[in-house]
Amino acid sequence: MRVTILPDGVEVVAADDETLLRALARAGLRYRVGCKRGGCGVCKVQLKLGEVRYERPIAPQVLSDDERVEGICLSCRAVPLTNIVIELQEGDRLRRVLGFAFPTNHHHGKEDR
Repeated sequence: MRVTILPDGVEVVAADDETLLRALARAGLRYRVGCKRGGCGVCKVQLKLGEVRYERPIAPQVLSDDERVEGICLSCRAVPLTNIVIELQEGDRLRRVLGFAFPTNHHHGKEDR
């Protein structure tokens, strides 16, 4: 599934059953995260478009019903069901991890669509 991250407009591909956090980390990208187990809520992102599922239930004190309705999801546990567009929390930003670059296409000039 294709994951587009706003406000940067960076695109990564999530493998089947791969969480958002894992897909971004595999692409060499980092942003604000906490426990990485679905227990703290630090990694919340806004789901602007598309659908996700959770591998296991998320506690209501971590992700409230109101937040779910507003499209907030936990990136450490959310697995894309469709191509999705997410937006990082206000004040958060993508960072490149040393030794990695933003994902690029091997065959220049051709896009995988």
